[in-house]
Amino acid sequence: MEIHSSAIISKSANIGEGAFIGPFAIIEADVVLGKNCHIAAHAILRKGSILGDAVEVDSFSVVGATPQLLDLDRSIESGVKIGDGTILREGCTVNRSSIAGGYTVVGDHCYLMAQTNVGHDCKLGSSVVMANNVMIGGFVTIGDKCFFGGGAGIHQNCRIGTYAMVAGNATIAMDVPPYTMVTERNEAHGLNLVGLKRGAFDQREIADLKRCYRAVYLGGGNLKNKAAQAAREHEFGITNVGARFLSFFESGKRGFVESVPSADN
Repeated sequence: MEIHSSAIISKSANIGEGAFIGPFAIIEADVVLGKNCHIAAHAILRKGSILGDAVEVDSFSVVGATPQLLDLDRSIESGVKIGDGTILREGCTVNRSSIAGGYTVVGDHCYLMAQTNVGHDCKLGSSVVMANNVMIGGFVTIGDKCFFGGGAGIHQNCRIGTYAMVAGNATIAMDVPPYTMVTERNEAHGLNLVGLKRGAFDQREIADLKRCYRAVYLGGGNLKNKAAQAAREHEFGITNVGARFLSFFESGKRGFVESVPSADN
């Protein structure tokens, strides 16, 4: 364990074995660090933050920051949970939950690049990658292995399905189905085929996803109804990934991103 003499650490913080804590880092009361965490100079871990093993928090990042709500009851006690092996680069902010006893959650092995903001009450899956300056509003749910290009902004209460790819500078105010690519303002551009191939999905699964995507998105109409209709037919959703794509449309508060004419894959 290596702790710089200028670091400020609460006596009630629980610091795991092998931790590195750099100059002027601040670790508040009841913070929990797993084994081999690396907390860089000037990083701040607020009260109630729980970090897994081998988490890296770079300089000027703030974990457990107060939710950015005008009517927030500041007496509420809540926190943030960061999964094993996750990296927060310079200047990231992860706001604690706005619900008493609740947690904002970032999963295992995520990589949040510089200046990323994760709003209160978000739930991020594992292996999520966010490039610089990504902005995630409150109560956003993000599936495993999603990728966000730099400067993307996600409206509060949106759902981003697993293996989705969000382009840089995209503005997303609607739900993004799993395995899809989205750009600009709520524009779906077909399936994330590169991500699917890297994820070792087989041809049967990809072919099923293509059929499901076309059944829902091509030809206009109500997406939720079209997904429900496709789910009742034997030729769609014959694999787990296809069924997951169709079932995504069963819920949500924001509506769904719309396909552009060229997205025919």
